[in-house]
Amino acid sequence: MHENNDPLHELVHLYVDGAFNRRELVARVTKMLGSPAAALAALGGFSELQAQAPSACPAGIRVPLDAPDIVARDIEFAGENSPIYAHFAHPRNMEGPQPGLIIIHENRGLVDHIKDVCRRAARAGFVAIAPDLLSRQGGVQAFPEPTQQTAAYGRTTVDQRRSDLISALDYLKFSPLCQFDRIGAIGFCAGGQNVWDLAVYLEELAVAVPFYGTPPAVESIQQIQAPVLAIYADRDRALTARMAPVLTELLARQKRFGFSVYEGVGHAFHNDTGANYNATAACEAWSQAMTFCNKWLRAPRA
Repeated sequence: MHENNDPLHELVHLYVDGAFNRRELVARVTKMLGSPAAALAALGGFSELQAQAPSACPAGIRVPLDAPDIVARDIEFAGENSPIYAHFAHPRNMEGPQPGLIIIHENRGLVDHIKDVCRRAARAGFVAIAPDLLSRQGGVQAFPEPTQQTAAYGRTTVDQRRSDLISALDYLKFSPLCQFDRIGAIGFCAGGQNVWDLAVYLEELAVAVPFYGTPPAVESIQQIQAPVLAIYADRDRALTARMAPVLTELLARQKRFGFSVYEGVGHAFHNDTGANYNATAACEAWSQAMTFCNKWLRAPRA
């Protein structure tokens, strides 16, 4: 979804990811196409909008910054070519170092929603970091408008993102709070694609959970060492269908993996600030992700 550079498609994507409401979407498309009728006709062709399943956010799913059971704060650490901004969170009362998770944002930078997901990981017992992949351009705070944020993300390169994520992994590795050799990654949409990339190129990654991310090239699957849990949506058909050859190769290569397709939901169903949020599927998928991470990151040592 995030790979399409068509301006109309990008506006729909921003709407689904919670950047603005439906009225604002229609207003922006009207300005682009010249009339409300043209805007509504154009938007009618997007399956993403037909896949909406709005539901109220269940009480307690969000974790406030001052939650008594965690410690969370914004941090800054050294990257390859610039400081990297991030959100960092961990359980308040820990009995020794705990496994780590890198939480990777969608294609808008480190927005408040992803900071909240980082704190959810801390509540689940992990030492979590959510780096801002716009840091080289001044961070998400330098781009107050959602379209500016996606444009800034579009200027990043695969190598830059991988480098900054490895720097985040190094931050966890050298934290006395984290078990240096038990660090995984969870990412959403563009972040899911970045999780796949880390799984391919980073042997020390201990677990990978991409949520509806563009999968890697089939020929690179052989390089994956980490257990992978791939979470997708059945109404995100074009992207989910791309998983077919990947699954075949994962099986052929005898990789450790799980694959879940959530029924009746569309792209970005986990994002509780977006139009496609589905509370039931989101909570189930998050629970599945935490169970998978616990299985592989807390397994008894051989």
